[in-house]
Amino acid sequence: MSDSAPQLDPIPTTEQSDVTYPRTQSSANGNSTMQNAKDNFVNSTYSAMESVQNHPYTQNVKETVSNGLFQTHLTLGPQNQTSKTSNEFSNLANARTRPNQQTATGQPLTHYHSMFYSLLSWENPRATGISFAGSVVFIFLARYFPVLRYIFKILSWLLFSTVVAEGVGRATFKQGLASSFRPKKYYTIPRELLERMLEDVEQLINFFVIEFQRILFAENLLHSAAALAATVISYWLIKFVPLWGLSLIATSVMYLVPLIYVNNREIIDHQIQRASDIVNSQATQVKDLAGHHTGRAVETAKAYAGDYSAKAQNYIGSARGRSNSPEVSSSSPPTSKPAKSYLNNDIAQEASDASYKSFDFPHAPKQEPTSNTTPIADQYRGSAFGGQSNEQQPMTS
Repeated sequence: MSDSAPQLDPIPTTEQSDVTYPRTQSSANGNSTMQNAKDNFVNSTYSAMESVQNHPYTQNVKETVSNGLFQTHLTLGPQNQTSKTSNEFSNLANARTRPNQQTATGQPLTHYHSMFYSLLSWENPRATGISFAGSVVFIFLARYFPVLRYIFKILSWLLFSTVVAEGVGRATFKQGLASSFRPKKYYTIPRELLERMLEDVEQLINFFVIEFQRILFAENLLHSAAALAATVISYWLIKFVPLWGLSLIATSVMYLVPLIYVNNREIIDHQIQRASDIVNSQATQVKDLAGHHTGRAVETAKAYAGDYSAKAQNYIGSARGRSNSPEVSSSSPPTSKPAKSYLNNDIAQEASDASYKSFDFPHAPKQEPTSNTTPIADQYRGSAFGGQSNEQQPMTS
């Protein structure tokens, strides 16, 4: 006997292809009917699809989708957007050129005039949008994030690490760790870079100074009026709006108002032209009305002046007529001639009664003046006046 297990013969099998099934006539007819119905349905579906695809409206939609959405998807790729953004920032940097326009005084403008015009006019929308978003984020950070505090905190930790590392290194290794990282030469700002930065700062300051003077002295009346409105609104808003809120409002207005104007340029220009026409027509009417009233006032004044001049001439003529009448010319004051003769007689009588002698008049001094000072009485007695008076005194007595 052997230890192996008994082997069984394999069961004979037949392949599926070798098996035949009996078919009846009714089943064959049913299969053919179903196949025909299926074929008819498929054919009708295909024909309907072809008719829809060949319809003009479907062709237009297909072209729009293929040329619009897919092209937009390709153009809105991250790599393409990055390159466009960098190109717009390059264009904005290249816009810093001195414009040909000058001020009313003949002074040239700064290159910041061109740059800010290109920035706020949304010629480079990506660069302008990023700068607007950066300005808003900076305002919120300055309001809610203590930037200065964290700067001092970072500096304190940095200096603490430096001092500890240097002290531990000198105590342990006899060489400081911080000093081991010291460069061979400290970094300095190149003179060319510093001069270029100072020149940019100078141009930026002059930009604000020039614009303030142009607004103050009304070089452009519209700009001065806009500045006036902004100043008045800010004066009332500062009473209950904080400084960061006022800065946010000013930044939003500065960026969004030009965007609204650029997108609605035709409508806004039409309304501005219409308002200008209305103002000009009203001004013309007021001017004509003022001229009419002025003409009437001048005519009235001329009429009154003519009336008064006629009355004045009548009064002057009547006064001249009364002065030339014979009664007035023959009348003369009766006391004028006797008064004149009386005065002449009095003067002649006084002249005849007056008899002047030679000793009535004093003689001229004959002595030379002396240097010695004498009293006034002695001088008078020693003079010819004193002697003459003493000699003639007995005669008069």
